[in-house]
Amino acid sequence: MFMSYEEYMRQVVQPMRDELVNGGFKELRTSEEVEQFMEQVEGTTFVVVNSVCGCAAGLARPAAVQAVQMSEKKPNHLVTVFAGQDREATAKMREYFVGIEPSSPSMALLKGKEVVHFIPRHDIEANSLENIMQNIMQAFEKHC
Repeated sequence: MFMSYEEYMRQVVQPMRDELVNGGFKELRTSEEVEQFMEQVEGTTFVVVNSVCGCAAGLARPAAVQAVQMSEKKPNHLVTVFAGQDREATAKMREYFVGIEPSSPSMALLKGKEVVHFIPRHDIEANSLENIMQNIMQAFEKHC
C-alpha cells in the first residue's frame, strides 16, 4: 500500500513542528485559529513562520527557541504558523504583517496587532545562529 503525499508530508514535517512546540510555541494551523488568536491578543507576541528549508532547520528554529530560553525579557505569547503546510493559517497571519513581503522562514514581534520587529529569510540564511539570537533578544529587550 502506498502512502499519500499529504500523509508523507505530515510525517516529514512533524519533527519540524515539534521543535517549536516543545520550545513553548503554540501552533496555529488554520486561518480561524490565527484570526481568533489575533483578535483577542494583548501584549507582545513572537511569531515564527516555520519552513522546511535548511535555514529554518539550522538557524531559524534553534535561534527562536534558544533566544526565548535565554532572554530575561520575553513576549507574552509565542506562536507559529507553517508556510507551505498550513497555507491558509500562514496567509492569514501574513495579513497582520502590513507592508511586509512574505518570507519563510521569518520571525515577527508584535505589540497587539502591530509588527514592531521583523526578521526576513535573507537576515536568517545569511547569518550565524548567534547573530540571529542576538537580533531576537535585542527586540525582546526593547519591546517586551
